[in-house]
Amino acid sequence: MPITDILEKNAGLYGDDVCLTEINPELEEQNGNGGAGGTGGPNWRESALVEAAHDASYRKELTWREFDEKANRFANLLIGRGLGRGDKVGVLLMNCIEWLPIYFGVLKSGATVVPLNFRYSSEEIAYALRLADVSALALGPEFVERVGAIIGDMPAVRMLFYVGDGGGEGGSGECPPFAQCYDSLIQACPASAPGVAFADGDDAAIYFSSGTTGFPKAILHSHLSLLTACDVEQKHHGQTRGDKFLCIPPLYHTGAKMHWFGSLLVGGSAVLLRGIRPKWIIETTANERATIVWLLVPWAQDILDAIESGEIDLADYDLSAWRLMHIGAQPVPPSLIRRWKQYFPHHDYDTNYGLSESSGPGAVHLGVENLHKIGAIGKAGHTWQTGIVDEQGRAVKQGVVGELILSGPSVMKRYYKDPEATAATIRDGWLYTGDMAREDEDGFIYLVDRKKDVIITGGENIYPVQIEDFLRGFGKIKDAAVIGMADQRLGEISAAIIEIKPGQECGEDEIRQFCMQLPRYKRPHRIIFDAVPRNATGKIEKPKLRDKYSGGSIVKKQFELS
Repeated sequence: MPITDILEKNAGLYGDDVCLTEINPELEEQNGNGGAGGTGGPNWRESALVEAAHDASYRKELTWREFDEKANRFANLLIGRGLGRGDKVGVLLMNCIEWLPIYFGVLKSGATVVPLNFRYSSEEIAYALRLADVSALALGPEFVERVGAIIGDMPAVRMLFYVGDGGGEGGSGECPPFAQCYDSLIQACPASAPGVAFADGDDAAIYFSSGTTGFPKAILHSHLSLLTACDVEQKHHGQTRGDKFLCIPPLYHTGAKMHWFGSLLVGGSAVLLRGIRPKWIIETTANERATIVWLLVPWAQDILDAIESGEIDLADYDLSAWRLMHIGAQPVPPSLIRRWKQYFPHHDYDTNYGLSESSGPGAVHLGVENLHKIGAIGKAGHTWQTGIVDEQGRAVKQGVVGELILSGPSVMKRYYKDPEATAATIRDGWLYTGDMAREDEDGFIYLVDRKKDVIITGGENIYPVQIEDFLRGFGKIKDAAVIGMADQRLGEISAAIIEIKPGQECGEDEIRQFCMQLPRYKRPHRIIFDAVPRNATGKIEKPKLRDKYSGGSIVKKQFELS
């Protein structure tokens, strides 16, 4: 059964029930209505709903029937334009009420859906579109400028659909001349299901991750992979129709969407919160009566800091519906969870481990009954198998560090157009994660280190090679290396070790100004002036740099890039 059948079943059984709610507290603040991020307090919900009636852009709702019909209309639009099985359709949107109907519309058409990271620069967008052979793209107002800059760089993209009714950074609020208006087009398309048949093994979605060189790889998943993710998530967290899932992370991630799949399976509703301020999260959880909230480590840290500083008074909010807080995307400090339980003693807690190559979270999970094992990522998830192996692929003894490997029905089909990387990552049916781990005497798995050099900061991957190449483009820099350093809030921060050319002088302000060309999340948090060590084959000796700087005091010249 394809995942689209679940949507159609929900539309038939619960058609008039609201399934998706979009909350944009920043717009509410701009309109001066208070609301999330405004005055707060237990009486906010009533006043906010009244104001929202006059401000449709702040709060939007979609029923199961409307969701399914919108997906059908987009599917029929694509089919009418000659797109279907074998074609790829990109989605470049901020989290919004249209995101999931568009995603499911692509699936219903028989085409393969390709979510794109909304942090991508113009060049990265063009690269991803070319790599995945995308022939149509749905884009939001925030991306008009970035996409407009690469129109000549994406010849395979024959159709661009503009999705949005607002301005946004780089967007005028009006459909750009190089695109067509999505809303107008789908209104003219049938709302009935297109009736395209799928097999479990058919291509469904392509997600992007990092390869060993730091450049994104296109990860191809089947319809079976998506359907299995629904079952895994629901089995782990016991969602029912009465649950309401608060979704904060970006939907282009496998993580956020695959967690929501558990709600989809049982007809539970979800709230898309556009914003990560602690007060917004707490107020939305209270006002929407959310029962399940998935957080990243820095967001949980910020919430606790806001409580302890007095910015948030928990007595002002009715959070009695909230039953589960779970965290994924990066290692979770045990101290954070112990601190969390001081303020939320009745919450169930879980952590999840997964990769985009394994359709997101769920390959390993702690389980709400195993709070005594915080610090572990858990055991093999529902339908999954795990192993820890040495360099030769042989199982190591319990307690010995090795590479974590996974096997299950949600493992990717392959890296799209990269058979060599596929062969290196999937061996004898096992997915080699590149993460080093150990298993304790009770069978719980603990991550030890990453085999790859990817830095995870606030749940986002930073690819050191890209930043190193950028820094070397500065005329005074001889060499550069980027490593991760532990950080209580973000998990890791990036540090750039910079070697200046002989005879050159380089000040902090020059590096700061040069790095302003990078997206904010890619700018190194710390700059260290030092020699960059390389081995006999020319590779940077990053273990030496980590030993020298990670966790110890840094005596070389450094500064924070804000």
